[in-house]
Amino acid sequence: MRGCAAAVALLLWGSIASLSERQEAAEKAAEFRIPPEEASRQNPTKSTPTSIALGKKIYGFDCAMCHGKDGDGKGDLADSMGLKLRDYRDPATLKDLTDGELYYLLTKGKGKMPGDEDRMKPEQRWNLINYLRSLAKKTPSAPAKP
Repeated sequence: MRGCAAAVALLLWGSIASLSERQEAAEKAAEFRIPPEEASRQNPTKSTPTSIALGKKIYGFDCAMCHGKDGDGKGDLADSMGLKLRDYRDPATLKDLTDGELYYLLTKGKGKMPGDEDRMKPEQRWNLINYLRSLAKKTPSAPAKP
């Protein structure tokens, strides 16, 4: 009987802990706000072919597994985690986000995306932002008329 009571207590504790974790995650998501001074931060790194190439390299190592090789939001890890991510190739995806907001998100992370504050230098994050912005500019153009 003692073992049964212990199992029930353990199951109950697990359910409470799980519920508590879900509530905590929901509260964090609800309270997530980018400070205005961060949102207004300007990108000090010009968007040059070199900056974009450096950002692309970082993207390939750190982002493509979730956000997709070409920024379509269909990376293998995102798929296995059941995440639905935005398509960075769509100009509407990032149009309402400032470079400062993107920098903050890359630095601190959000939801299941970890922040890169300790793993990436500030210039690397700015180069990555330049690369992300370049993805939307690569939309296929209309075929030339004969």
